[in-house]
Amino acid sequence: MRKDRVYGDGIFTVVKTSGLALALSLLGAVIFAVLLRVCNWGDKVIYPVNQTLKGLAIAVSALVCIRGERGWLKGGGAGLLFTGISYLAFSAIGGDFSLSWLIFAELALAFLLGAIGGTLAVNLKGSVTSLG
Repeated sequence: MRKDRVYGDGIFTVVKTSGLALALSLLGAVIFAVLLRVCNWGDKVIYPVNQTLKGLAIAVSALVCIRGERGWLKGGGAGLLFTGISYLAFSAIGGDFSLSWLIFAELALAFLLGAIGGTLAVNLKGSVTSLG
């Protein structure tokens, strides 16, 4: 019985972390879009800034939401789920669901950033709570 609850809590943590990452990414994209309108930046900055915003959203969300054991797995799963949902959303908006090697690179990077964020979250929260 306890094992089922822990498994369900892990899935809920992954979904919650992905949801926060999506919200942060959307907020960052809106702010960046406003800055693009105001400033005279070229089109070449859009892709690197969007990738940076996605990476930061995943890592920060993992740091905020993940607790307990297996932080790397929860964070990596959240990164994968975030990337899958954002790919589907932006493909639907753009009307093009074609796959390229970039989506696989994004999935790998999202898993890595989520795993790092989840590992840091579990280890930092453990050290912070032992101090207080």
